[in-house]
Amino acid sequence: MFTGIVTAIGTIESVETRRDTRVTVACPFDPATIDIGASIACSGVCLTVVELAGEAGAARIGFDVSGETIRRTVPGMWAEGRKLNLEPALRLGDELGGHLVTGHVDTVGQVVAVRDAGGSTMLAIRIGREFAPFVAEKGSITVDGVSLTVNDVRDRTDGTCDFALNIIPHTGEVTTLGDLSEGDTVNLEIDVLARYLKRMQSLQG
Repeated sequence: MFTGIVTAIGTIESVETRRDTRVTVACPFDPATIDIGASIACSGVCLTVVELAGEAGAARIGFDVSGETIRRTVPGMWAEGRKLNLEPALRLGDELGGHLVTGHVDTVGQVVAVRDAGGSTMLAIRIGREFAPFVAEKGSITVDGVSLTVNDVRDRTDGTCDFALNIIPHTGEVTTLGDLSEGDTVNLEIDVLARYLKRMQSLQG
């Protein structure tokens, strides 16, 4: 489990196609504090550490990315030079600063608007009809691994919806969200509590 509080930005240093895709990420973590087999969320995707190298502040971490993961995440995400939001798995006693995040991407959304909002940035993201019912004003959602609060929801006639997020300057600086432009795509994970609530409602209905 994760909290959606990004602790570093990593850069994909190399990509090697094997049975799966071996991705090596350069990041400022200390490899001495990470174990082989540990879980790290990479822009919202829970991956297992399979290789470690480097030193404190200049780690190189290897992950195997399955074909299924590649198909379900942002197109072009697993390419050399791509920046990733990184978060190690939650440990007992850690602060739950965001909300509970599983690291399982539900769908890919598209940024439909980016505009200045009094020093912050307002992002509007469109989500498909399958997952639109799970998005609620003041609810939580994970965007590229970042825990965010939904400010507004606009339902569309085709069953999709556009939801608005406020990105404060700090969040824009310490994550990749500050680099997003209209037309970009992002990994989305709906709030697990919303999923359970929807399931309970369907059983009662």
